[in-house]
This record gives sequence, structure tokens and C-alpha cells, in this order.
Amino acid sequence: MKLSPGNGMSLETHRKDLLSNGGCGVSDTVTAVQPETGPGSPMTDKPGAGESTDAKGIPRRSSIIKDGSRAGRERKKTVSFSSSLSERKISSAADCISAMVRTGRNTETFRTSGVYDQISEDCAFSIIYGETYEALDLVANSAEVANVWVTGLRYLILYGKHAIDMMASSEDSLRLAWLAETFSSMVVSDGQGGGEVGISLRSAVGLIRSVNPGVRSEKVEHRFKELHRVKERMNGAGTSGVGTVAGAEAKVGASVVAVIGSGAGEEDRAPAVTGAEERDGGESGAGANADNRRGGIEGRVTKEEFIEVFHDLCTRPEIYFLLVQFSSNKEYLDTKDLMRFLEVEQGMAQGTEDSSLELIQSHEPSEEGRHQGCLSLDGFTRYLTSLESHLFDPEHSQVCQDMSQPLSHYYINSSHNTYLIEDQFRGPADITGYIRALKMGCRCVEVDVWDGPDDEPVVYTGHTLTSPVKFNCVLDVIGRFAFEASEFPLILCVENHCSPRQQRVMLQHLRKILGERLYTEPLREGEGYLPSPNALRGKILLKGQKLEEGCGGAEGDVTDEDEGAEMCQRMKSGNSGEGEGEGGQKGGGGGGSIKSLTPPTTPKRFQLLKELSDLVTLCKSVRFTDFQLSFSTQKPWELCSFNETLAVRCASERPGDFVNYNKRFLSRVYPSAMRIDSSNMNPQDLWKCGCQIVALNYQTPGLMMDLNIAWFRQNGNCGYVLRPAIMRQEVSYFSADTRDSVPGVSPQLLHVKVISGQNLPRPSGSGAKGDVVDPYVYVEIHGIPADCAERRTRTVMQNGDNPIFDESFEFQINLPELAMVRFVVLDDEFIGDEFIGQYTIPLECLQPGYRHIPLQSLMGEDLPYAMLFVHVALTNRRGGGKPYKRGLSMRKARRGRDYAALRDLGIKEVDEVFKMAGPQLKEATDLRENMQNSVAVFRELCGVSAVANLMQCVLALGSRVVGADGDPLMLFELREHYPSMEPQGPLPDVLRRVVSTYETMIQASRAVMELSGGVYDRILQIQTTAMKFHETLHSIAVKEGLNDRKVTRAVESFSWNITILKGQADLLKRAMTEVQENMKQVHYAALTSNLSKGVTGEATRPRRSLDTIQERATAPARGSP
Repeated sequence: MKLSPGNGMSLETHRKDLLSNGGCGVSDTVTAVQPETGPGSPMTDKPGAGESTDAKGIPRRSSIIKDGSRAGRERKKTVSFSSSLSERKISSAADCISAMVRTGRNTETFRTSGVYDQISEDCAFSIIYGETYEALDLVANSAEVANVWVTGLRYLILYGKHAIDMMASSEDSLRLAWLAETFSSMVVSDGQGGGEVGISLRSAVGLIRSVNPGVRSEKVEHRFKELHRVKERMNGAGTSGVGTVAGAEAKVGASVVAVIGSGAGEEDRAPAVTGAEERDGGESGAGANADNRRGGIEGRVTKEEFIEVFHDLCTRPEIYFLLVQFSSNKEYLDTKDLMRFLEVEQGMAQGTEDSSLELIQSHEPSEEGRHQGCLSLDGFTRYLTSLESHLFDPEHSQVCQDMSQPLSHYYINSSHNTYLIEDQFRGPADITGYIRALKMGCRCVEVDVWDGPDDEPVVYTGHTLTSPVKFNCVLDVIGRFAFEASEFPLILCVENHCSPRQQRVMLQHLRKILGERLYTEPLREGEGYLPSPNALRGKILLKGQKLEEGCGGAEGDVTDEDEGAEMCQRMKSGNSGEGEGEGGQKGGGGGGSIKSLTPPTTPKRFQLLKELSDLVTLCKSVRFTDFQLSFSTQKPWELCSFNETLAVRCASERPGDFVNYNKRFLSRVYPSAMRIDSSNMNPQDLWKCGCQIVALNYQTPGLMMDLNIAWFRQNGNCGYVLRPAIMRQEVSYFSADTRDSVPGVSPQLLHVKVISGQNLPRPSGSGAKGDVVDPYVYVEIHGIPADCAERRTRTVMQNGDNPIFDESFEFQINLPELAMVRFVVLDDEFIGDEFIGQYTIPLECLQPGYRHIPLQSLMGEDLPYAMLFVHVALTNRRGGGKPYKRGLSMRKARRGRDYAALRDLGIKEVDEVFKMAGPQLKEATDLRENMQNSVAVFRELCGVSAVANLMQCVLALGSRVVGADGDPLMLFELREHYPSMEPQGPLPDVLRRVVSTYETMIQASRAVMELSGGVYDRILQIQTTAMKFHETLHSIAVKEGLNDRKVTRAVESFSWNITILKGQADLLKRAMTEVQENMKQVHYAALTSNLSKGVTGEATRPRRSLDTIQERATAPARGSP
């Protein structure tokens, strides 16, 4: 088997004519990376991910031909690929004869060719052949074509010479039997006296939509009617075969047609052509024989027609490709196949055949399949689209974080001016604002109270045209819905502007309506932190002004908080051209620095009733002046409210101080007074500083609310999310504006492959446009500045039903605990509105593997049946944030290694302690990275992708180590502490390299387990010794003669060093856990692949889940944590 002339491209040519990396869906061609050259043609397409290429391409049609002669093409058996994959659809294995063995850029030729970075991982694959494991390296001009080749070659390799016969005999009996049974249950007589049997068009449409509810009834009906018209034309023309044409709307997904012929005039059996119009001689469709006539009267559907349209509309080729990869029976998954898929791809380490059978019983539509324990393509599709396979980890649907830490250690879901449901100046106030916010899990709502008529306080924004609502009505709603979505404490921010007379009415309402749920116990003397959410469950905390201790009268004067006055002042300033010198807090003035942002004039004061003051205990409102004053005088129960402008300025000018401030105190940030339209600030800008209460306008949808809603879903939507550890530890270094890696935190690589979309509606605001959309997808990362990034896919033209994107992206995440991923689907050719849907999810909630994402509308509501299909994986960082270049030797990796650096404080006594940690940190880094690099080299020799685990590596080896006599060339000895790989005879060079690399990996893993315990203990001991200087560090620095600036720098360097020591110790501990998991995976995969020494067949030993494998090989060394 070799490529025809004109279809190959030499490396020299390829270096000159580089392919686009990311926008790989340019043309449907497969190119050999070998010394064959031929004529090319230009490639034109919209660039993906912001990249473009003006390189020349290669021919749009490719064929595998037995000899290289173009003249012999008509007489030779060929496998031809459609020039436009988006026009045809695969519905069975017979539709796909293509290629495989190794996917991605995983051979020496790719790694050393000089074009590694210019070739898309999704478009590259290799055929490994011969006793010496030679490689034919190929590059397709689209991931879709690569998928077709890979799937087909795997199929041919699996079934050998019987593959053609199996396809010709239509082995997809399980699916066909189920469809026939389903159809028969709906059969009725056509009523024409001819005895023709069929079902009504309405029934046929209903059956199709019961399997694929996302498809429109009009589209299904149109397909049936067009099928009838085409068959009538063909019958009228005397055609002996019945072709299937589904019309222009059928351009859904990716497909390929296998045309197998031995001569120009030979009639051969071919798969059904669905989803495309006939062209170039028209390939005939399977599923109806030569003398099958149209069923019944107009409006009746025959079984053949039903099955034809069902295959067209209910078969997703990207899921079929996936099924074929894991199926040992080509058209369905048995329990072993499904278990392997769940373990290898979906990260389910505790899978068993019994659990696989339960999934089959739940999702397989056919009774025969459930009885036989087989999951058909339709059942597999059902499973992958079910809640079990959604991207969001269901463990996070419940409260899953530690809720016993101080209140200041949590982000708190918060609302601004909750009573408003439109803009901030003229909009109406309504109790529905509270109902909506509380049902969404909001735990901090705002109430601005003013004197009202008839001695009844009212809620509205002062100095504006907003309408009022009675205070007692607001309290009634809060009392009813306060704990409907969450049992954890609700903070009621009361901005009190009432006279003492109406304050007494307020007091009566609060006591009567909220009663014992009000938390009135003061913080005990000497307590340095607030109580935990657990300790405050079911309680309502009042946040507001409080009289000073010792006030003996019935009332006293306090500073007024008046956001409405601030907004009016800013509007006047804006109208007079003075700009927005935002006040630092409610009632604040303008200025340039942090100190000047606090009000220069004496703030307005008012009389506060003492009984009302006594209800405020844990959240006393105080004014912010500067960080140094707060560090020295502020109490844990005192809370500052920051205007957005001041908060953002603090985050940019004093990011470290802001983070340290929020370790001890609660801070609330409210929107700028200029956001009269109720727009929202970006909460991530404040969360990265540790600000707990970032108040948003819940009535305004968009990106900011998407981030807020998604963020608080990660802890059961209870309204509280534990902040990252580096923001909670008393001594730690973190700067909110960091644009590099975070000290002590191991960066992660997020790999995202956007495969396809389903049932994408047109943009809701694009009324002038038809139903056809041209979708593309943005993948966005939101987090600290170092993590923020976005990439986009190519545009799929005129396909919202099942657009195939097949593009992969990679992101470095430096602070995973604060990162979120957002998928946005947009329309490229829009009229008025481009937004189709979005989904936002915290990185911590991602489930690995093949997942579906339910898209949401602009208002946050689920779009019916609209989804994205993606593959997600998280791995260790390689190459300082750039994709890891495989083939890197251990020596080269060590030379370029970055070791954690400690800082000098300028205090000799303390610096001497930290200097002792240098060798320990270097050894810890070497142990960890030697192990991880050796795993990476072993992975690449196994021919799997960079995101694969060791289980996938060993499973991939299983098909490569079988000798000519059918016996394995090497086996794993599992009785040792660490599984060893033993050759069973002479090995080819490539397998000798595999064995050598595996031994290196085992040695590095053994070193981690045997040496890490001592290194870990020594690092912790140095950290403990250094912490003895913490309390007296400032005085020691002064004695050393350091000035104020150097003292501040010494304190910062001390925190940096402690963070490095903690982080490196944690990373070393994780490396030991990683080794344990790796050894489990090798052990388990060796059993699964029959590569275990002494095991001759899988039936001789029962399958076991990972957690049942003995951990004797991975027990921590003495002295390890």
C-alpha cells in the first residue's frame, strides 16, 4: 500500500510550505511526510485560533492506489475520499475504510523534521509496519480526514482480510434489528387496498425525534419528502438501484464514502450516501434493493426509508469514530470495551464489568443489546450526552469544601442593590430581585432604607428616581427565601438613612419577621478570626453602622453611608467635565493615590438607635483609610466597603497588601457609581486579591454574571467558596498582578479539544437572519493575569446541527484554584446578534475525557439540546508554558531546569537558615522532574498523545509486542515491588528502546519513593526553624539597621521563602502520590493486555479495579509523610 504520485510531500517542501497549526480544517487531503513530491494547489480557509497561512497546499482528492500510475486509476481498486466531508455522513463501519496506527506527531520523523510546531497534532498520524517497526508519517489537511483514515485503518487491521466481506454483509445487525422492531411497533396499513405497510409521516417524524429530540420536525419531514421525490425521479428514469439523497440541508457532520471497484463499468456495493446531493455519476445508496418501490400513498414512510433517514439524522460520526477505537466487535461495546473506555479516557479508576453492565442497562435502547450486555452506537451516544458524561463534575453539585474555616477565608456570593430590577437611577424596585438572588444562592443582599409615608420605612436608592418598596415586604421575602438554596449564613447589608422614629419601626420588623435567625452574639474577646460558615448555619448577619463601645444613651451619631448621593455627585462631575475621580467608599471623594481616594471632607453623620446598633455584631461597617492603619487598628468583626475604582487601584498599586488584608478581614466591593446602567465589574479582578464580597447587579446578564454564577457552582451552589490556600495562609507570598508562575504552586497544562457542536440555534437577537448559522467557538481562560488567554476554532459554514470543529488548544494554568474556563459559541455571519450560547466552569470542576457541555443562553438558561462535544485533559507543565517538545533527553532537560530560588532578607541570622534549604530544594526538584520527564519519554515511545496516562501507554504497547507466532515479545513481572519489563527473546531496536526507557522510568520512580521522605522532612524542619523568626522579624530587621523600605522588603522576602518551602514540600508529596498511581496503572494495564508474566489469557484472572491492586510497590519510604 503506498500513496499515489502527487499526494506526497517531502520534508524539504514541507519546511517551505508550512501547514497551519490550529486551523487544520483547510482541505480534505492526506499527505505523506516522505520524499515524494507532486503538484499542489493553494489552500484557502479562515484561520483558526488567530493564526493564518499563505502556504501552498496539496491536491484536494487523495487515493490509496495499488500502483503509482495515474493511468491505472480506473482499473485499480481504490479507496477514494470525498472532496467535501461536510456533505456526507457515516452511519456504519462499511462507510469508512481509512487508516491508523499512531495518532499525533509521535514518531522520530515528526520530532526531528523541523516542522513539528507547524503541524497540527490533530492532523498528523503514522502507519507503523514491518518487523523493524518502520513508520509512514502522514499529515491530513483537516482533522476530519485524519479521523476517517485512523478509524478505517484500525478497522482493517483489526479484521484483516475479512473486513470487506464483513462490511458487505452489513454486520450492524444490533442497530438494524432495533430499528426494525421500533418501526414495526408503529406500523399501520396504508389504507389503499394494496396491502402496502408503512407508518404515517407524523409517526416517523416522532420516532426520529424521540431518539434525537434536538432535530427540528420540519427538517425530518423535509428529508422524508425529498427522499420520496428522488426515488420517484430515479424510478421514472428506469434506475435499477435506489439512491438516497437528503437535500441541501443534510450537510451535517463529516463523512467519507468508500468506493470499491475493479473496473470502470463494474457495479459494486457501496455504503448509503446520506446528507449530500448526488454528484459526479452519483454513488448508489444501500438500504433499499433494486425493485423496492415507494411505500404507499403520499405521507406514508416505509421501513427502508425510515432507516435511511434515521441513519442520516441520528448518527454522529465523531462518536462513531470513538466507538470503533474501543470496540472489539466493530459496531458495539461489550462490558470489557466499555470498562476500558471509562478507565482509559474518562478517568474512572474504580470501574468494573458490573458497573459497565449497569450503564448498558441504563442507556442501551434495544432490548437485545441490554440482554447481551452490548452498548450500540445509539446507546453510546445516549451515555455520552447524559448527565454522567457532562463536563461538570457531579461531586461539586453538593457542598464539598471545608466549611469550618473563618468566614474571611471564603468568597461570598453577593448582590448589589438587590431590590433594583433594571437601571440604578430610574429603574423600579421590586421584591422579585430578592427572590431571584436568593434562589440563585446569593448570600449577601443589600437593603437601602429610608423614611416612608405612614411611619413605614421604604427601600430604594436615595437621590434617584427609583421606585420604593416597603421595608417589611422586603423582610418577609428574605425570611421566606433566605435558606431555600443554602443553609449557610446570609449577610444583610443594611444602609440605614431613617430617622430614630422610623428606626424603631425597622427594629420591630427585624425582630418580628427574622426573630431568632438574627445572629446577635458578639465576638469573644481575644478571638482573631470570625466564626465559620458551619458555626453560623441558619443565621442572618446584619452588616451596618454600630455605635462605639461605652455609648450609654438610647442613641448616638455615626457616619452615614449614602451610595445614591455618591452616584448623583459623580453624575454631576461627569456632566461638568471633571471626570470620574471615584470615591474610595460610600460618601468618598476623588483623587489620585489610595490615600487621596478617601474623602477629604467631614462625612455626613446621623443618629443611630442603640437597640438597632446592638443587632450588628460580626459585620460592623468602618471606613477604609489605608492598609497600614487597618493592619494596626482594625478588628476582625469590622468590614470595609470599597468602591470599585478604589479596589481596582489597590489591586494594581498594592496587590500584596490587599491580599494580606483580606487574609484577616472581610472586604466588600460594590460597583462604580458611574454604572448607572447596572453594568457589572469583572469579579475576577477582585477575587484574585482575595476580596470576599464582590457585589454584582444580578439583573444584568453577560460575561461577568456568567463568571459569578459558574464560580459559586463549585461548592454545591451554597454561596461560599473556599479561597486558594496561598490566600489563606498567614505567612505566604502572593501578588494579585502576577504575570508569571506562582511560587509554591505547580502550573498545569489544560488540553482542550473542541470536537463538535449539536443543535446550535440562531442568535436570539438575529431575527432578520434565517435558521442557518456559521458557528465558531472561543475557549477562554479567566484567572490571574498570567493565566488569562483565549483561542478560537475555525468557522463551520452553514451548519448548526452538527458542526465538526476538531481543533485542539493548550493553556498553561499557573493558579488552577482561581481559574475558570468559558466556552462561547458565536455566529460568524450574523445580523444584529452573534451570540449563540456559552458555558463557564471552574477548572476544579472539570471532568477529564470526552464530555458534553450544555450551552446556556445570555440569561443563563439552558438552551434545549444545544451542546458542545469536547475532550479535556490536565497534565503537568512542560517547557515553561510552551508545549513540551518530545524527544528531549534527560541531560538536556536537566541543563535547562529552573530551580526554585530563595531571596536574601539582609538579616544574616535568618538568611543562614534559608541557605540550608538550597540543596534540599534542588534535590526535590531533580527527583520530581526526573520522574516526570522519564514518563514523558516513555509515553512518546509508546506512540500515544502527550495527555495519555501510563495505562494508555501499556495498552498501546499490547498491539505492538506480538511476535509472528502470536506470542508477546515481552512481559511484565508483577510480583516485584515495581513492575519490571522482561524481553521474551530478541527484540527490534524500537522495542529495546522501549524497555530501556521503561527501566529508566522505574529507576526514577523508585528514587522518588525511597528518597523523597528524607528530603521532605528536612525541608519542613528548615521551614519550622525559619518560622521561629516570624513574630520578631520586624524588630530583628530594625536592630540590623534596615530602613523602613528594606524592612518591608525583608518581610516580603520572608513570606516568599516560606511559600517556596511549603510549595516544594507539597509538590514532592504529590510526586510520591503520582508514582503510586503510575505503578497501579502499569500493573492493571499489564493484566488487561495479557502482558503479565504467567498469565496466558484474560479469563485466567478476573479483571480488577485500580484500587484493588496491591500497593506494596508504592508504600512511602520510611520517614515520608
